[in-house]
Amino acid sequence: MRSTRHPNAWHCVDDMLSKILHLYKGDRTRPVGPTVKSRLAEFLNDIPQKDEDVESSISYLQIFLSSSVPAALVMLYLSPVKSNRDCADDCIKHFIQNCKTFCKGQVYGHLAHLVLEFCKLLGRGAGIEDPLYNTCRSCLGSMVEYVGFGGRETKMSKDGGIAVIEIFPFLRELAGRLSQDLASSLESSTGGGPAVGDVLDFVAFSFPIRNTIAFHLGINRRPAEKGKGEHLLPGWCQYLTILKELGSISKLYKGAEEIFWTHMGQRKVALCYLVLKFAKRSDDNDWITDHKEVTNFEVRRHLAMMLLPEVKDDYEELHEMLIDRSQLLSESFEYIANAASDSLRAGLFMEFKNEEATGPGVLREWFFLVCQEIFNPQNALFKACPKDRRRFFPNPASKVNPLHLDYYKFCGRVIALALMHKIQVGIVLDRAFVLQLAGKDVSLEDIQDVDPYLYNSCKQILEMDPEVVDQDVLGLTFVQEVEELGTRKVIELCPDGQNIVVNSKNRKKYVDFLIEHRFVTSISEPVRKFGEGFSNIMSGSSIHIHKSFFQSLEPEDLNWMLRGSENAISVEDWIAHTELNGYKDTDPQISWFWKIVEQMSAEQKKILLFFWTSIKHLPIEGFGGLASKLYIYRTLEPNDRLPSSHTCFYRLCFPPYPSMPIMQDRLSLITQEHVGCSFGTW
Repeated sequence: MRSTRHPNAWHCVDDMLSKILHLYKGDRTRPVGPTVKSRLAEFLNDIPQKDEDVESSISYLQIFLSSSVPAALVMLYLSPVKSNRDCADDCIKHFIQNCKTFCKGQVYGHLAHLVLEFCKLLGRGAGIEDPLYNTCRSCLGSMVEYVGFGGRETKMSKDGGIAVIEIFPFLRELAGRLSQDLASSLESSTGGGPAVGDVLDFVAFSFPIRNTIAFHLGINRRPAEKGKGEHLLPGWCQYLTILKELGSISKLYKGAEEIFWTHMGQRKVALCYLVLKFAKRSDDNDWITDHKEVTNFEVRRHLAMMLLPEVKDDYEELHEMLIDRSQLLSESFEYIANAASDSLRAGLFMEFKNEEATGPGVLREWFFLVCQEIFNPQNALFKACPKDRRRFFPNPASKVNPLHLDYYKFCGRVIALALMHKIQVGIVLDRAFVLQLAGKDVSLEDIQDVDPYLYNSCKQILEMDPEVVDQDVLGLTFVQEVEELGTRKVIELCPDGQNIVVNSKNRKKYVDFLIEHRFVTSISEPVRKFGEGFSNIMSGSSIHIHKSFFQSLEPEDLNWMLRGSENAISVEDWIAHTELNGYKDTDPQISWFWKIVEQMSAEQKKILLFFWTSIKHLPIEGFGGLASKLYIYRTLEPNDRLPSSHTCFYRLCFPPYPSMPIMQDRLSLITQEHVGCSFGTW
């Protein structure tokens, strides 16, 4: 073989081995010549790389392996002599570095075999904690994505593939190390979690395992995009990557996915903590949002909010609005409906005409007021639910306004912007409406609030004795009578519906058709336009992207995000989140103030909070969910002056009133509805 093929390679390898042997024996008497590293570089530079000469490449690289060069270099690395160890370390790293420069062709696969050999030898000789072993393992991990995988053959094949069985030891080793890191992190508050390199290697080695399993099970998987790893931060954040990978693998085996998510449910608190701490906007979080049973409201809100743009601090890019309070809805419509989506995503700057106040406080007030107008039943866009007047559903009769569809798009934009700015506007979208925005079906149980009369009627139809129903005592056919613009008309729920009598066998279908028409078909265009407006604000070009937002939430989650807390305002919580400036806790004015607040009615407390902050509805977490603490400032104004506020900064300002009755009189004036809603300074 030496005489017929690659004679230069054989000569290079022989000289390399000879030098290694003499170094290992400690023979320093040989004449100075090419070093081991220079011979290695010469060998690597002459590797045939043309795809049409694959057999020549295999035979060339086989020389390196069959001559036991890897074993000789590892032997030198394990030498007790530091200079020998350094020489071998330098040579092996040079080999690893050169492997990364080769094109991702068949030769690349053959080089992966040699890296695999180094990993095996170093793992056995130096141990898996050795830094050079870890360097070789990481190199192999970066290569396995680009090489083929086959059965149990471990020698080099023409296609450069590696046997899957060769990968399992690395995956098992990494899984053990990551588990050990987790245990250490739990035992010590200073534990940093897994190393970034270990997580990257785990993901890399699981890639061929997952794909091979999928292939043998006949599962068609779209291969992961090569060369695009996730941006990972040190510590605990790595576990989300690990869990995502394990969840992906669990889909390949029957029953495994259920087991995986059962385990996740048992560790719900830990999983929620990881998501809140480490999930990023750039991540694909669908694997979590698809399994709401292992999340809580806080996590679902966090993931949904990452689908909306972040509010920018650059005031030069904000979309400016100057609105007349007397024309609130119409002028707000002009500013929002006609604006470019990119302009709205940058954030809003709001000012009322003939008023000096500007800033976040004014913007919060505008959101609250414009939503009150949008959902005012007199404007015919939405109907309040009979059971809960704060819960709204699109009005099928909204077409009385020729611009009603444009207004629904405007409504979608406003609600998305309110969520983006994290402002509770005090309204709730009905469950049947939210389900349609999420692209889901509406069932009988979903209409309890929006139409309790129809709900009860349908329940009675379904629960009646079949024999009684078949006697046609109901006198129903597959039609529905509706009123449009003062005229009553009959709508067939299906073809020839007026001639189909409702009986015990088709009553379920009748109820389904009834719900479909009443709560889906009749408002399909308003729902579509609302969704389109919402999608305009989200980071994406599709008009249907809003569905991903609503699908990531439970219907009640959205209610809490829009309406805020339903609990009575806690004065104790209020005090805990308020700081003083110019006053001390021991000052009588502070003691009087909180006593007066405790005696206020629930509505007066809301008005005071609105006067103070332009917030009338607290987040679900209470005062702790606000962007900052509240402040009470002492002023030098005369005692006959009323309190004032700087709503942008959550500041309430008042002079040191001489008595509690005087302070109570001043506070009673600013907690009247017509005053408290528009008295803040800025």
